[in-house]
Amino acid sequence: MIVSKIKDENSFYIDINLSFFDGEKTEKATPRKKQKARSEGQVAMSKEIATAITLIVGFLSLKMLGSFMYEQIASVMNFNFTLIQDADKIISDDYLLDLFIYLMIRCMVIAGPICIVAMLVGIVTNIMQVGWHPTTKPLQPKFDAFNPATGFKRLFSFKQIVDALISIIKIAFLIIVVYNSIKDEIYPILNLAYMDLFSGVLYICNLCINIGLKIGYFFIIIAVLDFAYQKYSHNKKLRMSKQEIKDEYKQVEGDPIIKSQIRQKMRESALKRMMQEVPGADVVITNPTHFAVAIKYDREKEGAPIVLAKGVDHLAQKIKDVARENKVEIVENKPLARALYSTVDVGKEIPPELYQAVAEVLAFVYKLKNMV
Repeated sequence: MIVSKIKDENSFYIDINLSFFDGEKTEKATPRKKQKARSEGQVAMSKEIATAITLIVGFLSLKMLGSFMYEQIASVMNFNFTLIQDADKIISDDYLLDLFIYLMIRCMVIAGPICIVAMLVGIVTNIMQVGWHPTTKPLQPKFDAFNPATGFKRLFSFKQIVDALISIIKIAFLIIVVYNSIKDEIYPILNLAYMDLFSGVLYICNLCINIGLKIGYFFIIIAVLDFAYQKYSHNKKLRMSKQEIKDEYKQVEGDPIIKSQIRQKMRESALKRMMQEVPGADVVITNPTHFAVAIKYDREKEGAPIVLAKGVDHLAQKIKDVARENKVEIVENKPLARALYSTVDVGKEIPPELYQAVAEVLAFVYKLKNMV
């Protein structure tokens, strides 16, 4: 617990527990948390967009397919009426079954196009909002949903209040649109009794389609506002505290302290292996106080001399100490020691531009050992 004392105007001390602020979720969600939420079906999606577009496309489809649907319905009705006069002769159990199958097929032919269009529009609008990422996790049972306390809290949440307000606005607008549309058409509606059946049905259908399109256009505005709110609400729900971000980083990248310890162990192991190579060197070239580079040349193998070990300051001194203990010659050559340390990694061959200088040092060492 972190406690801070603040002095007010009357010189009284007030204890404030700052630990309450540790878990405040003020940071944007990380890509990993967004991906995890997406895999669980938690996405920013507005159902109003699908509703609005489905309404518009559905009523437009009705307008375009109206004549086709009318012809199909008229055909079915004519067929049914022809059965009345011969009902006693042809009606049987087998015939009724065939009649039922026939009527079901005709209903599917009549309503099928509209249903298929509505289904495709719903799928496409959802994919446009969140992309294609099917998951079954939202269908899995959540036992906390049966908790009355949780349900009561969710019932009066801010999201539910917003959804309720949107529903009230939609209902109010539906009433206004229907009232104004019927009010403007009140005289034609009263004259329906003087119209023939075809003209009356056609007029009613056109009126309903126009009302539906007006409702759909208004729902587009509602859908855009709702999508912006859903996006904001979703991002707010995914916010993280600074501690959560640190914990996630530890899970993904590993604990920085442990990683540092591992790197330290790796450096110590590499240093130990490097120091074990020094006794096998032909010569150690020094600066003489700052740099030390151990060189080995195997005359039986083709290739250039190899740097077995190198170091600066304290490490350079350790290399020289090991060299003395194992009677490895130490030669002072400041420019060469600096050049080898700067340009050649441990275990690598020296570059061609240093062949001459290194060869002279090796020749000097071999002469001292009576190897030439």
